[in-house]
Amino acid sequence: MSKPVTVAVTGAAGQICYNLLFRLASGETFGDRPVHLKLLDLPIPAVQQAAEGVAMELMDCGYKTLTGVTVTGDPNEAFDGVNWALLVGAKPRGPGMLRKDLILENGPIFTTQGKALERAASDLRVLVVGNPCNTNALIAASNCNGIPDDRFTAMTRLDQNRAVAQLAQKAGVTNADISHMTIWGNHSATQFPDFEHARIGGNPAAEVIGDLEWLKGDFIKTVQQRGKAIIQARGKSSAASAANAAIDHVKEFERATPAGEWFSAAVVSDGSYGVPAGLICSFPCTSDGQGGYSIVQGLEMSDWAQSKLDATVAELQEERTVVAGLLG
Repeated sequence: MSKPVTVAVTGAAGQICYNLLFRLASGETFGDRPVHLKLLDLPIPAVQQAAEGVAMELMDCGYKTLTGVTVTGDPNEAFDGVNWALLVGAKPRGPGMLRKDLILENGPIFTTQGKALERAASDLRVLVVGNPCNTNALIAASNCNGIPDDRFTAMTRLDQNRAVAQLAQKAGVTNADISHMTIWGNHSATQFPDFEHARIGGNPAAEVIGDLEWLKGDFIKTVQQRGKAIIQARGKSSAASAANAAIDHVKEFERATPAGEWFSAAVVSDGSYGVPAGLICSFPCTSDGQGGYSIVQGLEMSDWAQSKLDATVAELQEERTVVAGLLG
């Protein structure tokens, strides 16, 4: 029998999780491995009742891979013995709220969860989805004694997927024709979707597109502002595409990356590309499929691209200063 995997998911009663949990349980993400899900949400009766309803639906699907579902409002119970923790739950940014305000509102959540994650299994891996995810991952990692910082990641796969779709649409090709798309930096409006290293049908994206003004302008702006545009269009956040990106992220770490390929993930910097060590920054990464990963080395950056990377790294440094009092 395949080795079982226990997965904790926070914000379990929310819309992202409603699009996420069934795909974690079904076998799509972990193959034939038995899965036990631990659903964590606020210890408020109405919220816990909603999470119980989700658990009922999960069980009613009859997935052969799902061995059990636990619903709780206690982080210590939720994270006890888990192999994966997907930290989805966070307060959304409200009208007129500054990013700094959101950071300070959500920071204490990840301080508490970081401490509770000390109860996890020795092979724990963490994905932070709740925004601002890079800095929330930094807070959680710094408050989790005994778990290496490199087990904590934040999600920029949604931005990668958005960038792939924009390039494919502009080039008149399918998403499958796009490769080597990298998101650098912060999951924010400063992120840098790197078209310089992206390829379309194996050829440099800039050569295929042939419109550098669009690539440096509308392409980047569209990817950076896509979440806001979706809220304006449908009146709700991009829950389904965020859940899909979380699944993509986990699957990338669960498999060995094919030679010559890479994916985007916000991981702890080791100083690569001049990014200060310790920041949770998005890089091009590869996975060994056994829990380890590497930052792709040796990519040349134009002066213009370097300025974009420098700007998003500067924002990450500013955010680290804002939450300095929350770092363990």
